[in-house]
Amino acid sequence: MIAVANAPCSWGVLEFESKAESPGYTQVLDEIRESGYAGTELGDWGFMPTDPAALGDELARRQLTMLGAFVTTRLIDPASFDESARTAVKTARLLSAVATTAAPVIVLSDEPTADPVRARMAGRIAAGSGLDDRQWPAAARGVEQIARAVLDQTGLRTVVHHHCATYVETPAEIDRLLSLTDPALVGLCLDSGHATYGGGDPRHILAQHRPRVWHVHFKDCEPAVAAQARAAGWDYQTALRHGLFCELGRGTVDFAGLLADLRAAAFNGWVVVEQDVLPAMGAPLASATRNREYLRSIGL
Repeated sequence: MIAVANAPCSWGVLEFESKAESPGYTQVLDEIRESGYAGTELGDWGFMPTDPAALGDELARRQLTMLGAFVTTRLIDPASFDESARTAVKTARLLSAVATTAAPVIVLSDEPTADPVRARMAGRIAAGSGLDDRQWPAAARGVEQIARAVLDQTGLRTVVHHHCATYVETPAEIDRLLSLTDPALVGLCLDSGHATYGGGDPRHILAQHRPRVWHVHFKDCEPAVAAQARAAGWDYQTALRHGLFCELGRGTVDFAGLLADLRAAAFNGWVVVEQDVLPAMGAPLASATRNREYLRSIGL
């Protein structure tokens, strides 16, 4: 059975855009429930209560399930791994403390936009412009170090989130990282929008890596904005400001096909809607409601 959630990023709560004004967590949780979703992710540390009792109460009052939390590291910088592991474990302990019917996951990503070159080239990464043969094994060891710490200390699993404006964006980069990490320890968060803007096909990625797909983000990609971003050389956040990740069903992602593939593969978990926006872009509640209605129209 596949259940449907939404996440704070659909309300402009983006971990790499912390300086911007965004709605408070009570509004976000209220509107996630109001728009018809059954779960959420944590958002940046400190956005929601970090006291387990307080967070658990906020979730229970709205009958929402906590599914996971986004944690970053710097794959190009092995010195970042120890601190990232401590952050991931701290976050996982909070998730574990408020877990109800679902086992939450740590959603681990290379830090978006931390490297200005990758941020500038997002959506048009050329072969050979990423990590080299010396850096890849070190990056994989770092991912495993973080995932092992989370598993050993909290019992929760870790999924790698391929993300535009990071060193794991393209299909080849996803393949490389997964080939270097333990499939029993490190899963994949399949994100349909980042897969598409990163030059891939989410259905193909699912078919190629189905045993590793433990968590799914449904995000659409607006083709006209993507084409303009590539032609004009926009960086990632400029593309985001222009509506790169549009409402579901208005872009190029084949959600009906992807949903059918997930069901055929016996995926039994959560689909998290993520319509990454910057604060003050549109009306999040209205968009979240339309996204939920669209998913119902395709049988989810």
